[in-house]
Parts: sequence; C-alpha cells; structure tokens
Amino acid sequence: MVQYLPARLDASFAALSDATRRGVLEQLGRADSSITDLAETFHMTLTGMKKHVVVLERAGLVATDKVGRVRTCRLGPRRLAEEMAWIEQHRQLWASRFDALDQVVEDLKQKERADGT
Repeated sequence: MVQYLPARLDASFAALSDATRRGVLEQLGRADSSITDLAETFHMTLTGMKKHVVVLERAGLVATDKVGRVRTCRLGPRRLAEEMAWIEQHRQLWASRFDALDQVVEDLKQKERADGT
C-alpha cells in the first residue's frame, strides 16, 4: 500500500475544497498574476485574495515573488501526484464494491427468473 503524508494531503485537499482557490489555480495555469489582478478577476478585496493565496502557498500549490509593492503568483512546485494516487486507490476500492453489488443484483435477477416471479 502506498504511504501518504497526512498533513500534506490535508493541506492540499483543504486548499482545493474552495471554488475560489480552484479558480485561482486555473487562472495561474494560464499565466502568472499579481494578487491585485487575481482579486479583480474574482471580485474580491486584496485582503481576501491574500488569504486564499496563503492557503494555496502553504499547500505548495502556489509560489509568490514580491518585487517592490507587487506580489506575483505562479503555480507552485507541487504536481498533486500523491493526491491523485490517493484518489485512484479509493476509486479502485469503490469500483470493486460497486462491481460486487452489480453481481448481487444480477444473482437476484437470475433467481427471480428461475423462480418464475
């Protein structure tokens, strides 16, 4: 079984749980942006956007550089490989459970047909 760092997963999933933060990641996937530009794009205050960026930064999903008074954001070094592996492991678990349930339903249908009901 793959070993995961719980704190890292928690930070990533907490960061990704918010629609604004997911939107920021999508925006930064297209181009680096200042916090001011991000705040305008998402119709937020600078303070509100800074809080979102800090959460993304702590998760390693965003990196920032400050030049003068401008803080520029870009995608961070993390590529979500551990998170994807965790999701895939659980997807396989659920898929096998649904396959087993499908088999139970099919067995019940065959039994009903055999019984003539």
